[in-house]
Amino acid sequence: MREPTGRFNFCEYLADFGNNALYSDIYRPDPLQLIQEKSATAREIALELALLLALGIAVSACAPATSTAPAAASAAENKVLNCGNDGYLRTQLYGTLSATLEWDKNDLECMGMPRPEGRGARLRFAGTGPGEGQRLAIIIAIPELTRDALGSEYRSNVTLIEEGAGRFFSTPNLDNCLTDISSLTALDDVGNRFSIGGTLYCVTPIPEINGDSSVTFSDMHFMGLIDWNSS
Repeated sequence: MREPTGRFNFCEYLADFGNNALYSDIYRPDPLQLIQEKSATAREIALELALLLALGIAVSACAPATSTAPAAASAAENKVLNCGNDGYLRTQLYGTLSATLEWDKNDLECMGMPRPEGRGARLRFAGTGPGEGQRLAIIIAIPELTRDALGSEYRSNVTLIEEGAGRFFSTPNLDNCLTDISSLTALDDVGNRFSIGGTLYCVTPIPEINGDSSVTFSDMHFMGLIDWNSS
């Protein structure tokens, strides 16, 4: 039998999250044992991973694979709406996961929302991987991003999740990746929903959580959505 790994710990932690509100970053003292709170950076990563679990991303990583044809058909009807008319993500993966990702509005899922305590925002992109039935999710957390800001070299955290397999890759701090925001277009009259586009650059590989492997991104070009009114 395979020895417990990070997947076991994440799934165990997910059970503790059951009484928390969806999207909440409030949680009991961290039982992950993978990230020791010895510094502000460690606490920041723990907070990011906790929200990913609350978003339901880890639910699919911890659940056994099942047929989802009806759900997929329903999701297909909403993909263009979820990512806007110009949504896309393009990058090359090297290392443990090797793939060319060229997701567009027809095969891409997008989500964007503020981070806790008004500390910037996070963007989520999800689509198919190179393997049969494989799903990948990419989360870009940008602590210094503001509602109406265009700019370059925003320090960023990046997480890559292989959904259904329980594999998580994440930057250990804000020193490895930068994001340039080059496009920001309001999608409503009150200034809450935006189409947001830019490029992510990472100078070092992204290590696997509780593992020895890593993944390297080429420059990641994206156009997604963000709703500053989400909570």
